[in-house]
Amino acid sequence: MNITLKHTSHSPASMADTTTPKHNNSNPKNLPKVLLLKPPPPIYHRFESQFSHHFNFLKSFESQLSLPEFLAAENSSDDVTAIFVTSLGPRITAADILDHLPSLRCIVTSTIGVDFIDLDECRRRRISVANAADVFSTDCADSAVGLLIDVLRKISAADRYVHRGNWSVSGAFPLGNRLGCRKIGIVGLGSIGSRIAKRLAGFNCRILYTSRKKKPSVPYSFYPDIHELAADSDVLVICCPLTDETRHMINREVLLALGKEGVVINISRGSVVDEKELVKFLLEGQIAGAGLDVFENEPIVPEELLALDNVVLSPHLAACTDDAYHDLYEHVKGNLQAFFSNKPLRSPIV
Repeated sequence: MNITLKHTSHSPASMADTTTPKHNNSNPKNLPKVLLLKPPPPIYHRFESQFSHHFNFLKSFESQLSLPEFLAAENSSDDVTAIFVTSLGPRITAADILDHLPSLRCIVTSTIGVDFIDLDECRRRRISVANAADVFSTDCADSAVGLLIDVLRKISAADRYVHRGNWSVSGAFPLGNRLGCRKIGIVGLGSIGSRIAKRLAGFNCRILYTSRKKKPSVPYSFYPDIHELAADSDVLVICCPLTDETRHMINREVLLALGKEGVVINISRGSVVDEKELVKFLLEGQIAGAGLDVFENEPIVPEELLALDNVVLSPHLAACTDDAYHDLYEHVKGNLQAFFSNKPLRSPIV
């Protein structure tokens, strides 16, 4: 039986840009300049045609020249005021980028995390920074719950078991575990963490959390100490930003507190977890499993994880859906248009 799903997502081919200006046939060089570094944000290629109606993108990623040489060749060293970046590219620091762009006043990133941008230096230079805000929050939350269900119910492992023909040869597959009534420790109750909590509360899970400060408006139990949170949790769901304070926050001591029946879900940044310790705990059976969308040295994944049936892996795609990419295009366009119109950015980093 063939099943056809009604397509409701927004794709570049089918989506018309309702804000395309009347002068879209004018010289693109008259449009506001925006610098793209190497590599450009993935969303740029997906919506290049739509973006081109609004901005004159300087495509340094197409050139073999260094950034200073490229800017000189474009006669743009002193008039680039905005750049559009991604965490997949270079770190946005004074020496690498900012010193070459004396007129820069706005950085727009396609990511939620801004750990690759030197915010202190941007603040000193009065450069505004805007991120993706909560564009990805719904899809990230869905992915986190999906990873958790997969780990507990062994869905991916069972799928491989059937595909390999093991069912008819070896018989019944090992049983998984119920999600309902488990204690879920959420690390970072922001936009994404709040959505994860709401979804898992629907499974009759008990929600615990740690965050920079207690949130009086939520009914969940607050833990100021990550070790105490881990000790009282069956699952740790990591969705906090990567900062100097959160780097390797999930370390040996936290994993020991979580215990042998514990599960780790990470949709944040790989470096929030001490990856070497996590691998060791999984190999030695000191925790029960993990669902990982992010890794310390992407796209390199520790080889030891590849053979473990209690680990579900995803290539940093928790945020990525057709719908999210359409929303992100509108969001990025809105931030850039606000900057060039001297209006408040949609999602400034404070």
